[in-house]
Amino acid sequence: MHARRGAARPAIIDMAGRPSRGAGRVIVAMAAALALSGAAIAAPQASSPRKPTIAKAGAAKAAVKPARKATKSAKAVVERVEPAPVVPRSENAERMIAWVAASHDNGKLPYAVIDKPAATLYLFAANGDFLGETPVLLGVGIGDDSTPGVGAKNLDDIGPAERTTPAGRFVTKFGRAFGRQRVLWVDYANAVAMHVVTSLHKNEHRVERLLSPSPEDNRISFGCINVGARFYNGKLRPQFEKRGGIVYVTPDVKPLDEVFPRVRLLPYLAAAGATNGSGAAR
Repeated sequence: MHARRGAARPAIIDMAGRPSRGAGRVIVAMAAALALSGAAIAAPQASSPRKPTIAKAGAAKAAVKPARKATKSAKAVVERVEPAPVVPRSENAERMIAWVAASHDNGKLPYAVIDKPAATLYLFAANGDFLGETPVLLGVGIGDDSTPGVGAKNLDDIGPAERTTPAGRFVTKFGRAFGRQRVLWVDYANAVAMHVVTSLHKNEHRVERLLSPSPEDNRISFGCINVGARFYNGKLRPQFEKRGGIVYVTPDVKPLDEVFPRVRLLPYLAAAGATNGSGAAR
């Protein structure tokens, strides 16, 4: 708007000695030609070019304002992409990841390790390559077992203590859930699935909980594992879509060896792997 107003004003020139209409038209034509060519020519001293000066000032302001707006938008983009602090892995997650890599328990399937204390998912390809990690939301209840029959209950009938994410080894596949939503079923019998973060009530603030740097507020679901949409659709789904995969959920309360007894063999597997590796090197 400033540029347009400034460009229209030179047609009405306020001068100390007002010329005739013909002279005014000549001056207007000259001013227009100078504006188009961009040449800097001093105005005659006999005239007082107030309006062209205002026009130039208005054009300068118009040129400055877009630059300021661009700076503000650039700052906003930088703030949005600032990464959240990485939560350290728990000891159970470290042992679990090492055991799967050494034993090849996943077979030829991709797998994920859910670190419940850190509320974090670690994703691996079938060959053991690490594909990334992401925070997750888990069941509000602290516990490692699903309440018998909880899968057949209505959500409103499930108490807070029953809203647990069970620990263990689960063979997972994609399937339909209530409302025709496609989810990755972790424990079908107990209605525990892995899906994109959703919220039944706005006051749960599930997205904000997922983005917070602390895992302390990541317990909010009925037992399902909620994952951010970008990671779920961009990394996890392509790996598990065709044949499914294995999901290992570490415990809250129970010892890891109780939930995964074969993890006790990790030192022997690691020693065997070191021996085979040294023999192959020779």
